[in-house]
Amino acid sequence: MATTSTIPPKKASAIPTAPGALPVLGHALQLLRDPLDFVCGLARYGELVRVRLGNHPVVVVCDPELTRRLLLDDRTFDKVGPIYQRSRDVVGTGLAGCPHSGHRRQRRLCQPSFHPHRIPEYAPHFTAAAEHRMASWQDGQVIDVSGELMTMTMRSSVAAMFAAEIPHRVERLLLADLTTLLNGSFRQIISPTVLNRLPTRANRRYQLATERFGRTLREIIDHRRTDRTGPSDLLASLLGAVAPEDPDGRPVLTDQEISDQLRTFFVAGTETTAATLGWALHLLSRHPRVQSTLQAEADAVLGGSPPTAADLPALRTTANVVTETLRIYPPAWMLTRETTRPVVLGGHAFPTASTVAWSPYLLHHRADFYPEPERFDPQRWSDRKPDRTTFIPFGGGPRKCIGDQFALTQATLALAALAARWRFTPVAGPPVKPVAKSTLTPRGLRLRVNRR
Repeated sequence: MATTSTIPPKKASAIPTAPGALPVLGHALQLLRDPLDFVCGLARYGELVRVRLGNHPVVVVCDPELTRRLLLDDRTFDKVGPIYQRSRDVVGTGLAGCPHSGHRRQRRLCQPSFHPHRIPEYAPHFTAAAEHRMASWQDGQVIDVSGELMTMTMRSSVAAMFAAEIPHRVERLLLADLTTLLNGSFRQIISPTVLNRLPTRANRRYQLATERFGRTLREIIDHRRTDRTGPSDLLASLLGAVAPEDPDGRPVLTDQEISDQLRTFFVAGTETTAATLGWALHLLSRHPRVQSTLQAEADAVLGGSPPTAADLPALRTTANVVTETLRIYPPAWMLTRETTRPVVLGGHAFPTASTVAWSPYLLHHRADFYPEPERFDPQRWSDRKPDRTTFIPFGGGPRKCIGDQFALTQATLALAALAARWRFTPVAGPPVKPVAKSTLTPRGLRLRVNRR
């Protein structure tokens, strides 16, 4: 979004550079070792700060108003360039990864799948997956939280997308390949291209998972196209998506486009929701009073029954815990755009093909917007609504996540189901640390579960 001013804009080269860049690697090592501290520390250098991913220069936006301008002008700040090219192994060219030229059409066609009236149809799958996973736990057991929640959210996403019709073998294969892609994508994005091309074991596993994940999704789509008696699920909605301007009502999404949408929804419905729930349980286990309040709400609202979409308005404490968790640990912690034309941002002139990054994590941890930003305080949301400029776990502007209500419903119902049945307490061991992959996930999170 170009700005007007009587003061000539400065060149982008005048933007301060973060210290500590290394030859060839740039700031990649700092991002791999302690990415969150590194990103939050950038704000001390100014509204705009230059970093290097390998030899690729990136300008990080540290100001909420400038971030808002970037998000609103998705034609100028587009999802193109080498970084998005590498991320398409995970999300393809679906809604999350396609350029501006294809986004409006895709969003219009996918919107009916995420219309508010569809959420109650998906909600039973979210609750059933949580109930199914909890049934395998034993009183006093120590669980691998990330693994348990990935399995849970994978099952609920599969059920919402495919009405649980795919074989368990295929389900396990999808989860294994998705895990490999998510674990490796951040390294692929920030590492020099020459390193990604080396025939290392990690690179070979990543390539195999990329090819097999896409092939499995295409086989599922092909089967459904030949068997149109399938259930009414998210895949059926995509297969039947029609352009509003088409008088004949002909489906218009190709198999590849549907596959790419499913890639996006898998990531959002599996990894990001599992990460949010994992962080919520981590925080609750260390704040027993909040956990007790959450459990009292579950008892009062649910009365021993599984949660449903109809319970959502009454689950206010649960929703506040989810919101506060998303503030402290937003799954999509840093993202990028590339300029498609010369533009002025923050008084600096950017040429075409400049890479600009923005970080929900950085904005969510600014003390001028959130006093004591590291403190877990769901009550901060009891008398305020999230501000679209300073609270952006789902992005903003035309490219805001289409599945935000899907994800919030999934997380809220699952958390209510968990709180109604179990108490979570910490166990001795190394401290839990955030792992900043493409999604911000908790490393080494193990908790003891006690039946209530």
